[in-house]
Formats: sequence, structure tokens, C-alpha cells
Amino acid sequence: MSADRTTSGTAHGVSHGAPHGADSPAARLQALFEGHRLTPTQRRIAHSMVRRAADVPFLSSVELAELAGVSQPSVTRFAVALGFDGYPALRRHLREVAPVEPAADAGSYNEYQQAVEAEIENLRHLAEVLADPRPVQKAGRLLAASRPLPVLGLRAAASQAYGFAYFAAKVHPDVRLLHEGGTMIHDRIDAAVRAGASTLLCFALPRHPREVVDTLAYAKEAGLTVVTVADSAFAPVAKVSDLLLPAAVGTGLAFDTACAPMLLGRVLLEAMADDLPDAQARLEEFDARAAARGLFVE
Repeated sequence: MSADRTTSGTAHGVSHGAPHGADSPAARLQALFEGHRLTPTQRRIAHSMVRRAADVPFLSSVELAELAGVSQPSVTRFAVALGFDGYPALRRHLREVAPVEPAADAGSYNEYQQAVEAEIENLRHLAEVLADPRPVQKAGRLLAASRPLPVLGLRAAASQAYGFAYFAAKVHPDVRLLHEGGTMIHDRIDAAVRAGASTLLCFALPRHPREVVDTLAYAKEAGLTVVTVADSAFAPVAKVSDLLLPAAVGTGLAFDTACAPMLLGRVLLEAMADDLPDAQARLEEFDARAAARGLFVE
């Protein structure tokens, strides 16, 4: 359900929406990492492995370190943290429990095509995550029930928050966009809580501003349930989120691309609208007013 058109798992104690029973390489890797308390560097390695799940069983420790942007000893320590004697033992385990063919060689693509292919892979991974719709459905119920609904996104994530809030306002009676940081943001959270808010939705993308982590911690202290769309279940915001929904970003260009987080935001809109009994009526009313005003060029 949308507007501006014709209407016709846990990591750090956070539910991240990994598909239960999914038999994909990414899902098996995600299950391997769950329950381990990882350092920020180790979370970065884990995130890189999930993004390249089909390739990981064939990568050396040096290649994985280069992929994750860490040192080779960090990869070894990561494998030990997971309970293996070293990285070779981890790789043997992956080949045994997640046998896959190595991904097709992308060497024939130019750098722009490679960025598009990486985003396509991110969307495939998101589709695997959504094989279990329960986390998104739970998030939709929480968002629909919160009156008002504060939506937070700072810096790189500000456009994601703005896009969600723009469409959400078509079906939700009181959406409050928090896309500018500073000393006022806690005041605005306090005001939302006083007005009856029960849930805050956050979009969190790299590089993760410290202010976002601090703001989510403040929101939880204020009694809000925090639902977060982040680039990884191992993102820094995981520890201050009650329900974390992962959607990977592309890193092949100078600036990250965020097609999967944007699509997940639209999926959340759909789930929220499904729990708002008057959502369709609101959309029809908007379309009627837009037509009367000549708002859109047909």
C-alpha cells in the first residue's frame, strides 16, 4: 500500500529478522555468528562474510581481511572467537555445512556494473531475510500503534527517514520526522513521549554517528520501543535497538548505496498500513484532494 499513486534472531539481545529455517549461505552464516559477543572489528568481518556468503568458503584469510578492511591477524582472532582453532578450521567448517559453488567471476564488469551487481545481491539477501515475515509484521504493528510515531535518521540515513515519513504521513495520523541532530533532539523525543508515543523507528546507515547511538539509548530510557533498519545485525545501533531489521548497503562506489534499506522501509510501510484499519480510506481521501487540486500531472 503506498501513496502518490492511484489507489485501486538475535545479536546482542536484539531481534534482527534473520529467516528461520532459510537454507541460504547467508542465513547459515548469520546463525553461526549469533550468540557471540563480537568486537566492532569482528562485527565488520561478520558483516562482510554475510554480504559475500557464496564466496567466503573459498577465500583465504588475507583475502577476507582485504574484503573487510581489517588486518589478517584480526581474521584469525575472529575465527578463534567463534570457537575454531583458526581461520583454516572456520573455512573447512563453512565448506562442510554450506557447500556452494563460487560466485561467477565479475571481472568482465566495469566498476559501475559491479556496483549494480552488488546491490542486486543485497536485494537477494533481503528477499531471503523476508522469507520469515514475522519480524517485519511485528514492526508494522508497533509502528501502527504508536501515536505519535517519531522517525529518526541522521546524516547518511536522513533521506531514508524523510522518505519513510513522507509516505507514512499519508496513512498514519501523526508522524514526527527527526532528521536533524543537536541539543533539541532529546526535547523532541520527550515531547513525543508526552504525546503518547510508544515506538521510535530509526534508520541507521554507515558511517554511524555517535549521536544516533546516544539518541536511541535516550529513547529507550524514556520508555520507547526502538525499531531500527540498519546495514547489518552487527551495526553499533544493535545494542540500543529492541527490534533490528538488517538491509545491507553497497560499498563499491565512493559513497555507499542504500537500495536495500530503502526497499525495506517501503516493506515496513506496507506492514504498518496493514495494521491501520483506515489506511485505505486515508489514501483514497488523499487521491481525491490531489485530483481536486490538480496536484499531479497525469
